[in-house]
Amino acid sequence: MAMPTLAVSTRLPQSALDLLGEVGELRVAGEGRLPRAELLELVAGADAVLTQLGDRVDGELLDAAGPQLRCVCNVAVGVDNVDLAAAARRGIAVTNTPGVLDDATADLAIGLILAATRRLGEGERLIRSGRPWVWRMDFMLGHDLRGKRLGVVGLGAIGSLVAQRARAFGMTIAYCNRHEAPSEVTEPLGAERLELAELLASADVVSLNCPLTERTRHLIGAAELRAMKPTATLVNTARGPVVDEAALVEALRAGEIAAAALDVFEHEPEVHPGLLELENVVLVPHLGSATIETRTAMAELAARNAVAALRGEPLPTPVPLPAP
Repeated sequence: MAMPTLAVSTRLPQSALDLLGEVGELRVAGEGRLPRAELLELVAGADAVLTQLGDRVDGELLDAAGPQLRCVCNVAVGVDNVDLAAAARRGIAVTNTPGVLDDATADLAIGLILAATRRLGEGERLIRSGRPWVWRMDFMLGHDLRGKRLGVVGLGAIGSLVAQRARAFGMTIAYCNRHEAPSEVTEPLGAERLELAELLASADVVSLNCPLTERTRHLIGAAELRAMKPTATLVNTARGPVVDEAALVEALRAGEIAAAALDVFEHEPEVHPGLLELENVVLVPHLGSATIETRTAMAELAARNAVAALRGEPLPTPVPLPAP
């Protein structure tokens, strides 16, 4: 009986590859993102496919893999790059990597909040430019966090950890969810649930931690930005298309909000050129889970999902699929 084939769309840590190698033959791409044609060629004939968030997993890719494909293991917590309905129609399981990246992403969100409210990026650029500067009382003033309100859009696993960290800085917490968050989460935080409009109008920092769905695409647009305080900061560590970047550029230029800090972008890896021109924006290249420990844990969890699927065992982290 032939060994199963596992197609891996990007180079993973060796510990994850070792796990995969125990159950089948590996077909591993190099670094970076494969062009579409090469990705389709890579998955052809595979029994399990491990994908990254930049890979579009749709009916075309699933059919290119073939009817023997058992699972798609996305090395990410989000699955907005996967057509779940197409997978369900073909009887293909989908898994993701929740939990293991929550702390790293929450840490980065706090870093972005500090960078934006204390103008750290702007100050670092000033030093590197070689332009003269001198300390004075009104030089490059930012804002304290103590006593300010953090508004969390999506008080889930990551959002609640961002809120915990913000509490340590003396911030109060409000949140917006479709449903009431569990009391064991909200009570220690003293978190108040608000509708989005009220949260935007009252928060000093808005942290986006919601998944990307059709409902949340452009959740923050021109009207929502106008509703925010002119002293407020917007932080996005969720998914780029949650924010209308063109509207954000105009809001920042017009002074409708004070600053923004983005780890993700609407047309990633492209960045709206208007953002690049603004000093009151912090921009980092999707680093939310970018620690050695976290990326290793993500890869190993994806590998364990693939191994379980090929052995006919329960999947560690299956993604619920719609009815076919």
